[in-house]
Amino acid sequence: MDEMRAANRDLTFAGVIVVAPGEADELITNEQKTELDSLHLRKIDLADRVLVVNPGGYIGESTSREIAYAHATGKPISFTDPV
Repeated sequence: MDEMRAANRDLTFAGVIVVAPGEADELITNEQKTELDSLHLRKIDLADRVLVVNPGGYIGESTSREIAYAHATGKPISFTDPV
């Protein structure tokens, strides 16, 4: 089980409502990527706080944008691994 799914499971069993990013097991088009990126920002709007699952401290380009958005909207942000 990857770290994102493990965090989702652990938080859910702790009674937290989890609004997680969408996942795709196959390659997606640029249009689908743009739609997912927008959807993730809307999910941040719904969240009380943001937990960034960043194994080994890694943060990719999309996640960096989402962190900046969460910060700009005043959402508390925490990380699973030190940044």
